[in-house]
Amino acid sequence: MRRVLWCFGLVAACALAQPAGSGVLAIRGARIHTVSGPVLASGNVVLRNGLIEAVGANVAIPPEAFVIDGAGLQVYPGLIDSLSTWGLPAAPGRPTGAPNPAPTPVTPAVLEQRIQTLDDGGPEERPSNTSWVRAADLLDPKLPTLAAARNAGYTTAIGFPGTNVFAGQGSAYNVAGSRARQMVIEDGVGQMITLPVRGFGGGFPGSLIGIISYVRQIYADAEHYKAVQALYEKDPRGLPRPPYDRALDGVIASRRLLLPAGRLAEIDRMLRFGQELKQPLVLYGGTEAFRGAALLAAAKVPMLINLRWPEAERDADPFVKESLRVLETRDLAPTGPAELAKAGVKFAFYSGGVERPADLRKAIKKAVDAGLSKEDALKALTLYPAQIFGIDNRLGSLEAGKIANLTVIDGDLFDDRAKLKFTIIDGVKYEPTPEATPESNR
Repeated sequence: MRRVLWCFGLVAACALAQPAGSGVLAIRGARIHTVSGPVLASGNVVLRNGLIEAVGANVAIPPEAFVIDGAGLQVYPGLIDSLSTWGLPAAPGRPTGAPNPAPTPVTPAVLEQRIQTLDDGGPEERPSNTSWVRAADLLDPKLPTLAAARNAGYTTAIGFPGTNVFAGQGSAYNVAGSRARQMVIEDGVGQMITLPVRGFGGGFPGSLIGIISYVRQIYADAEHYKAVQALYEKDPRGLPRPPYDRALDGVIASRRLLLPAGRLAEIDRMLRFGQELKQPLVLYGGTEAFRGAALLAAAKVPMLINLRWPEAERDADPFVKESLRVLETRDLAPTGPAELAKAGVKFAFYSGGVERPADLRKAIKKAVDAGLSKEDALKALTLYPAQIFGIDNRLGSLEAGKIANLTVIDGDLFDDRAKLKFTIIDGVKYEPTPEATPESNR
């Protein structure tokens, strides 16, 4: 029964994707939020062959275009989830909230097991390191999390492959498509580091300081590896051949480094650590960003903000009193984005495992209600993540020549009463699908 329902959902999703037969689609007379320019009270958007052809108040609509009446609608650049698991197979310790995801033959855990089996040197050389694995290689267009993303108005995700210390290369991809390779926008946007305080087979590293030392050593090894390779490539005669090390190759290929930082002490620690590693740096988490805005501004480092705001544990002991700091953090965490905006820190939102459209809207609105302007909130969902990951020449704003990713809303994006009308991804229109009910997931 579960399989039948899943297949029915897939067929329904495909049926709700409506490509224009001519390859030209236009939205006429809508309120248009270009993000990179002024808001157009009434304008037209013309899309051709998956790209934005023109945007403006008086843009002519080609006669061959499939025209959508935009009266009463608001058009935004497609929303971007800046640190996502949508469309990627579930890995241990990484919640997705997806109902019964389809089995995928290749997962980060399976890859790591194969690597440990095949590597003559043994896994102890590079424990918990799959730095060369790319999210683009694990992307599964059939996973229901992609439909959930579209239902929330998202068109693009920045996904990362696993939960190892060196979790792998993140990829930017659209959240719709029949084939994974057609969805990928950029296959390598950065290396994600996690700091799980656990031992690997009971050995090193088994503590936070051990993991940080391990990351430091990997980067030192990578510098030596590069130097040896450069010397050998210059003139190999008389020199031993450098050994191939895919783990170090993956680290070297990373364009930027993502480090976790929730609390103020972690923000301070990771900023110092990133400066030591001499890598382009992005921090993620941001629970106490309201306390660390000045540090981030001084370091000129962007922050990815988790939309899963801190909450009290459901089964917490009612007789255990929480500290004032915990209570204050829970109350003030949603003010963090506004503080970052005031300090001039670039930031972007990520779903953090929140997938229900209503919950995502509530989480974003919480930041707006806590002082974040709607303009900055919109940029944190569109232009800023594109800039942080170096894909703003293709995404993040409504400009001619960029990828035709749009989110179209009946009402204001940050209004509780607003309704998603449709998304357009690579020039193809997607209607929202019915939200799964608990009964349908059994």
